Amino acid sequence: MAEVRLAAGMWVSAYLARLNAEGIFAHVAHHGDDQAGAIAVKLATMDGQAVLFARAYDAEGARIWDELHRGSETETDAMVAKQRGYDPDLWVIEVEDPKGRHMLDEPGLG
Repeated sequence: MAEVRLAAGMWVSAYLARLNAEGIFAHVAHHGDDQAGAIAVKLATMDGQAVLFARAYDAEGARIWDELHRGSETETDAMVAKQRGYDPDLWVIEVEDPKGRHMLDEPGLG
């Protein structure tokens, strides 16, 4: 069975709604291509630290969220800027949660 893929803009809207329903603050830091833009998620834990995630594929071809960077928020922002330099159509979603919740490991968010 073929995997159904949502347009990037639709996925982002659904993700933000899901986070909001859980009381997790998030916003679009950079609006990418609505149809096929890649998506990066920056999780700021409100203690000066952050993690950057991007979609990737595992060995079996399933979509996963790969941790690109973990460190200070300043370093993570620099990594985001570098990624945007490679891909101007990149969506960047910023999640702010002191508990470190991002929900990317939840079913349906692959």
